[in-house]
Amino acid sequence: MTAEMIFVALMIVLMLLGLLFEVARADLIVFFFLVVFLLTGIISTEQALSGFSNEGMLTVLLLFIVAGAIQKHGIIENYIDRLLSDHRGTKRSMIKLLAPISLFSGFLNNTPIVVTLTPILKNWCQQNGIAPSKFLIPLSYVTILGGTITLIGTSTNLVVHGLLIQSGREGFGFFQLSVVGLPIAVAGLIYIFTLGYRLLPDTLGAKEQIRKEVKEFLAEAVIEKDYEHVNGRIVEAVNNSLKGIYIIEMIRNDTRIFPVTPNTVIEEGDHLLFSGTLNTIASVQKQKGITLKTGTDQTLDSLKDDKYELIEAVISHESGLVGKSVKSARFRSKYNAGVIAVHRNNERIKGRVGEIMLKPGDTILLLAGNDFMETHMHSIDFYVVTSLSPPEPLHQSSAKGWAGLALLLVMIASVTLGFLSMFEAMLIAVILLMLFKFIDADEMLSYIQFNVILLIASAFGVGAAMMESGLAQFLAENMLMIARPLGVLGIIAILYIMTNIFTELITNTGAAVLMFPIAMEMATQMDMDYMGLTVTIAIAASASFITPIGYQTNLIVYGPGGYKFTDYIKVGAPLSLMTMVISTLIIYTVWF
Repeated sequence: MTAEMIFVALMIVLMLLGLLFEVARADLIVFFFLVVFLLTGIISTEQALSGFSNEGMLTVLLLFIVAGAIQKHGIIENYIDRLLSDHRGTKRSMIKLLAPISLFSGFLNNTPIVVTLTPILKNWCQQNGIAPSKFLIPLSYVTILGGTITLIGTSTNLVVHGLLIQSGREGFGFFQLSVVGLPIAVAGLIYIFTLGYRLLPDTLGAKEQIRKEVKEFLAEAVIEKDYEHVNGRIVEAVNNSLKGIYIIEMIRNDTRIFPVTPNTVIEEGDHLLFSGTLNTIASVQKQKGITLKTGTDQTLDSLKDDKYELIEAVISHESGLVGKSVKSARFRSKYNAGVIAVHRNNERIKGRVGEIMLKPGDTILLLAGNDFMETHMHSIDFYVVTSLSPPEPLHQSSAKGWAGLALLLVMIASVTLGFLSMFEAMLIAVILLMLFKFIDADEMLSYIQFNVILLIASAFGVGAAMMESGLAQFLAENMLMIARPLGVLGIIAILYIMTNIFTELITNTGAAVLMFPIAMEMATQMDMDYMGLTVTIAIAASASFITPIGYQTNLIVYGPGGYKFTDYIKVGAPLSLMTMVISTLIIYTVWF
């Protein structure tokens, strides 16, 4: 190994460790190492910027806009509402629901589909006495499987497509992946409806558990005239006699004061509603001038009124809140919302709410203004997955939604018939959506997940560094040494397994970009059809079922479904193994 190759290998290992331990947002980590490779001369400026002009990456960007415009008008919500209105048993409802959703996700981005449907499904489950945990992991899994059916079903497919075009080779056809994607989607649905359903836990969602448990941690304090901080600011009281509690709201003369800011003045007769551990509540009780009502008649439901509501959100991989405490992130001032409780791995984190260090997948219960949903629905910091008063389906504008979907299908037909490239078709679609006022400029920008775009674009440069340094060739040679005795089928299987492991540990697009140059080297050295190996990477990078952190949709349903980490292993491992076997056999038969 040359010094340059050793350096690149070391940087790749550090990057993978950073992604694994979530030291920062995934896109920022990959971008940092892209800059390192550029500054050290491993790659040229043109190679570093190649991802930002790549056709596959730009197509992903345009697809975010098209999918957002279609979903804005509520056609998916309305369609699902009609499907669920005829409740005839859990299994039948599941089949009626999940089969069409898997088809939807072949043409629309699966992340917003899952964000949109999670609260709808959860509310329906609760109304019909069904545990949400029986529906939400299946929702995530079918959207992942459905995404493998078409070129635009997932960003992974488009990224690999873009890499092929960039390398001077022919990219994927629109339905080329269907030969693998359709069989694994059908097999996956059958598994989920049978064995998978029996393996799913029967648990409450995170918010329901919080609502049951939080009564123990809610208290109400009445301020007397001899309290030392009467007529003082709330921040002075919290730093002294009220240390360790989290003030949710203040009630003064039957008027609710929310949010309570550090500069809010405490007056005699004020009622403070707060949460804290049993120890901190007990310490407040000992303070002179405070009368504690531990048996407060206030509940989470009673906090909601016309001005604010309770909202459940899941911390995302890309969140700037990761690694920060609620207090240090200045959550209240930044979002005009208070964090009442935090759940992780189906358990309430017992401690001072303000000092809890947030991690991806954490479910936070917020008391927020009634404009919070609209303002932060597209935030990269968290997925807003439910509120106590979900918005009504947009029946009045669903015609525009169907028109947008029809436009998408026309563009797909033009690509399939060879009239346009996928990038050209999506560009025309976005222009038409703007011209006919389906969306405006502000909405268009809000639909683009810039963190995903930065991650994909940066990963291209990292892949170029692996090629330029010879690391890709070195890894390909060593993988072939292991796989060659097993024949072509063994090579496909090992490439699939390696890609799938990277997907579970880091991200799907990151795994695809890292494995692409290795697959190209393997194809060259073995004189194999490169298309079969790139299809292997695309499918394996998408098929993330074993952990909640491997794929965004798994993370979204993690808290709302009340799942434990082990639930994904128990339900997802058989599906992952089955998907690998079917995929490798089909790829071997079709391309080799």
